[in-house]
Amino acid sequence: MPIEQAAFGTTKSGRAATLFTLTNANGLIAKLTDFGATLVEMHTPDREGRLADITFGFGDVADYEGENNDYFGCTVGRLCNRTEKARFTLDGREYQLAVNDGANHLHGGLERALCRVMWNARTSETDQGPAVTFTCTSPDGEENYPGTVEAAVTYTLTSDDELRIDYRATSDQPTPLNMTNHAYWNLAGAGSETILNHMVMINGKEHLAATEDLIATGELRPVKSTPVDFTTPYAIGERIEEATAKYAGGGYDLTYVIDKPTGQYGLAARVIGPNSGRVLEVFTDQPVVQFYSGNFLRGQTGKAGQIYAHRSGLCLECHQYPNAVNVDRFPDIVLRPGRTYRQTTSHKFSVA
Repeated sequence: MPIEQAAFGTTKSGRAATLFTLTNANGLIAKLTDFGATLVEMHTPDREGRLADITFGFGDVADYEGENNDYFGCTVGRLCNRTEKARFTLDGREYQLAVNDGANHLHGGLERALCRVMWNARTSETDQGPAVTFTCTSPDGEENYPGTVEAAVTYTLTSDDELRIDYRATSDQPTPLNMTNHAYWNLAGAGSETILNHMVMINGKEHLAATEDLIATGELRPVKSTPVDFTTPYAIGERIEEATAKYAGGGYDLTYVIDKPTGQYGLAARVIGPNSGRVLEVFTDQPVVQFYSGNFLRGQTGKAGQIYAHRSGLCLECHQYPNAVNVDRFPDIVLRPGRTYRQTTSHKFSVA
């Protein structure tokens, strides 16, 4: 089917937003908007073939600019996850970023973070399926990051029932860059009450130790014999209270080191919705995946009156090591002139 476009409201600055609808040969539907290069809806079938939207979002761009948007489906950067004390030193110069998560920096900053700006959009029909490429220019000094960054994010809904996300970026000055997508999933359908019955497998034998305010320290810890071990499938709710008592974050909010060779593309996690039979598998070439169990959701109202209750959605955010700008032992995430930042993460949908 051709890629459809529809009006999606107007931003505070007066720019018109657009909603793009991708449909693959098997009838799966992805809807995206140019505000924040955001995934708005993802419709997949259950074991009976019934389609439902399984990701969180809003029905108008105005709500994405509002205080109830917990990064639903958006492209996060320049630095995703948390940066300690909202600062870093690069080539001898210290940069102070926005303090927007306690004393720290979260997901790229405030009004000019990549998730809060309008991107340009171009649609295409590829051999794999329909696609939308979003591009933006983040100027030198935006959110106090150095360098002008030219970023592109392409979403492709493939004939193999994958939503593939390809990231590319360049910079005219050295700058740290670590991007991800922040989709929330509930395989019973967005707005369903809980994800605690979802079965999760995470392909990671180690997680990153973190402070009480969820800052990665540089220490790697084994998951074996702990309530955060998902190397074999567990229901999220089976051990979440034990995990809450032992780890920061009010539930699961941990970074797992994916068990695969560095830079290679492989399986990060698998989620099964037992009632619907829907299966979500996440593949990536990134080294870590952040598993978050929706601990800070607070009953926001989303699309079509859906209520996003506490622990009613989960996130699997694939990216480079968080807080790498402040931890020497982590791999370098500085993008320098003449180099290209590249990342690919795919969400594959099926039924069991």
